[in-house]
Amino acid sequence: MTNIPSSIKRQAMDRDFQPSVRIGKTGVTENIIDEIIGQLKKRKLVKIKINKGIYEREDRALVWQHLAESTSSVLVLARGNVGVLWSN
Repeated sequence: MTNIPSSIKRQAMDRDFQPSVRIGKTGVTENIIDEIIGQLKKRKLVKIKINKGIYEREDRALVWQHLAESTSSVLVLARGNVGVLWSN
């Protein structure tokens, strides 16, 4: 597990930090993964929101894990249907 700096954790939990990627009814696609990779190159932190009803509660952990692995990033925060990925 990667040690996540406290400054990154604070930024991820900031209420003013808005989601920049939404996962809709099509689910996780190559386009979504490419978009996340592109955003991680520009800025180190990306907040992602999954629309309600797309994945069951138990499946969301697998989605966050898949996104982190696919984008070579670290999951900083996963709360409900919102997650934050960090490219260190």
